[in-house]
Amino acid sequence: MSGVLLIALAAAAAAFVALFRRLAALEDEVRDLAARLEAAPPAAAIPDRPAAPATVRVDRPVPPPALDALDAPLTPEPAEPAAPPRPRRSLESIIAGQLPIWVGGAALVLAGFFLVRLSIESGLFGPVARTVAAAAFALLLIAGSEVARRLPLTRDDPRVAQALAGAGTASLYGTLYIAAALYHLVGPAAAFGLLALVTATGLALALRHGPPTAIMALIGGFAAPLVAGVETTGVGPLLVYLALLVAALFGLAIRRGWLWLALAASAGGFLWVNLLVALVSGSDLAGAGAFALLLAIGGSLALPVGAAARPWLRLAPLLAGLVQLLVLAPALDFSALAWGYYLLLSAAALFLSSRDEALAPAAPAALALLLVLLAAGFTAGSPGAGPAALAATLLFAAAGHLRPRWAWLAVGGSAGPVLVAHAAAPALLPAPAWCLIEVAAALSTAALAWRLRTAPQATAQTGATLATATLLAAGLGALAGPPWLPVVLAVLLLALGGWARRLDAPALYRLPALALLAALLAAPRVLSAEALMLAASLVGEELSFLHVPALADALRGLAAPALAAALLLRDPAQFGRFRKAAIAVALAAGLLAIHALAKQVLAIATPEAFVRLGLLERALLTQACLLAALVLRPRLPRLAMGLLLLGLLRFAWFDLVVVNPLLVPQQVGGVPLLNLATLHPALAAAALWPWRAAPLARRTALALSLVTAAATVRQLTHGTLLTGGITRPENWLYSAAGLALAIGWLAAGLRRGQADLRLAGLALLVAVTLKVFLIDAAALEGVLRILSFLVLGVALMGIGWAYTRFTRSPA
Repeated sequence: MSGVLLIALAAAAAAFVALFRRLAALEDEVRDLAARLEAAPPAAAIPDRPAAPATVRVDRPVPPPALDALDAPLTPEPAEPAAPPRPRRSLESIIAGQLPIWVGGAALVLAGFFLVRLSIESGLFGPVARTVAAAAFALLLIAGSEVARRLPLTRDDPRVAQALAGAGTASLYGTLYIAAALYHLVGPAAAFGLLALVTATGLALALRHGPPTAIMALIGGFAAPLVAGVETTGVGPLLVYLALLVAALFGLAIRRGWLWLALAASAGGFLWVNLLVALVSGSDLAGAGAFALLLAIGGSLALPVGAAARPWLRLAPLLAGLVQLLVLAPALDFSALAWGYYLLLSAAALFLSSRDEALAPAAPAALALLLVLLAAGFTAGSPGAGPAALAATLLFAAAGHLRPRWAWLAVGGSAGPVLVAHAAAPALLPAPAWCLIEVAAALSTAALAWRLRTAPQATAQTGATLATATLLAAGLGALAGPPWLPVVLAVLLLALGGWARRLDAPALYRLPALALLAALLAAPRVLSAEALMLAASLVGEELSFLHVPALADALRGLAAPALAAALLLRDPAQFGRFRKAAIAVALAAGLLAIHALAKQVLAIATPEAFVRLGLLERALLTQACLLAALVLRPRLPRLAMGLLLLGLLRFAWFDLVVVNPLLVPQQVGGVPLLNLATLHPALAAAALWPWRAAPLARRTALALSLVTAAATVRQLTHGTLLTGGITRPENWLYSAAGLALAIGWLAAGLRRGQADLRLAGLALLVAVTLKVFLIDAAALEGVLRILSFLVLGVALMGIGWAYTRFTRSPA
């Protein structure tokens, strides 16, 4: 208790310092004005007019002066004397001259309260005597304020009278609370009458003495129940007391235009509500909810006069009340009373928003907080959450549809409660019931979108369209079941594109992008399975098929959204600024769907199946990418280039690195030249033919042709499995194949005039020559060695002669 009082005293002291510095500044200005008026000289006499000159030279006719101008004085009025400089207040003057008076007033109030409490604890006086003593002390303070106003020693300093009057008002509140709630010396009717009398006294004193007295009355009125002890009385009398106190403060704030007083009264009331939430529970909090409701409405009505220059301040009580009831609802176990309080305050916010433009943000704020409350209520299993959601829909949707400027409120009121209810408590209703409710709500938002088709509210129309699609997705998806939700969203994607084309609204063209993203995210199992499958493939896992999603799931979750997006992409306006992203997403989804479908064809689920079919499956997928690149190159060159790069990367990573047939056993076929080891890289090299003008494409094709030659030699010497060591005939065949390939590159380079082909042929020729001299010849003896060198020498001489002849001769 003492800690609370110390905090209250510190807050009061801080408020006193800020407020009375302002009062002192006003007093100084009044004194300066009075001094200037006293020092002003009397009005000077008008001097005689000077004589006109004897002769005046006139170059042009001069009109005669007006008659009233002859009577006007010719000399200017004397200038005002300079105002004396204002005396600057120092920190010493504030602390020594102002602060002690107000702290002293607060100390008088606390002294009276603790005197009464001491008498209670020691048993010196009975209840009647204690109450009479407290009342006498309060009246003595008020009488002292009047004496201070008239006493020559203190009448020049109004702060003394203000402090005494404020302390007396606070003491009267405390006395009445003790007499009515603690000792029951007066009945309820008499207590209310006395409280009205004390309130009237406080108002009169505040009007007479100014803001300081009102501050003291405010602090004393809110602190009185704490000093007397909250536990000694019920919550009901305390709330009645607080309601009358706040009402009196609001009345004074309206009468004097004191914005700060209305805000302080609202803050004090909400502080007491939170204190009651912490101290009591159960049905005792029902009155606290009613008090918070009335406080929010009363605070909003008390603020307009003082908050004209700051409209946002007028929202503070309403928003604080909405948040307070949101916090209070769990403490009331989400009872019907809690829902009723919030709905009543929401209705009040709608009414006040319709009457006052400055309070317009209160309506959407009430709806947003109500959706949060509904989510918490449905999650907690509150039986009143369903009726509250229905009432909220009727309240906000009706208000939004009736006022054209509240289109967003109509959207949120029609779609928000039902979507929150469905998301938080899907088991509350069967799927057909959810579908029926959400389709009905979608008709409401669709009607709003249709009405706004010619209105300037583009954002509201976009919101209504999006809400309609969301409601239809939720309802039809619940009816069809989760596996079919991506298909429902794909259909809605097409519908959104058609609606955007119908209205030709730029904002609506972007909505299909959201539908595409939602359709893909609606199949999380498919996406996770594809991710696992791709990760397993990239690290070289042989049985990646075990991670592939089911074919039906892949078609619903990937193929349907990709196909819908592809149909929309035929219109260049669809997807708006998200068009490039939509193309990339749709392409990725389509490729994943095709990949899942292709994996189902061979279904490699055992190690034996991988040995038989592993390379064949990879080759088919890679060649499909390359073939698609060739087909799409004339119409979609960028997409074709992407597919080409994808196919080449697949070949390089899978067939040359992670699952190379030289290292991992895989059957390539037993027929020479007509086997996967030869055909796979050869077809990849041939796929680069349309891009042969690019040097990088030609060099990649050269590398692939070298791989083709080496793979052909390997298959000729090893058969269908390429694993194992290198034999001597295989080594010679590598040299022969390399020499033949070098000659072919040189010939092609010479014939086409391409230097990179000639250089590649020369480089390969040098490499083959070094291999023959360093490796092949070392293993030969006798005639074979002689013949090998003879053939190599003749071949090199012929190549050199031909190269020199063709490079020097004209084309």
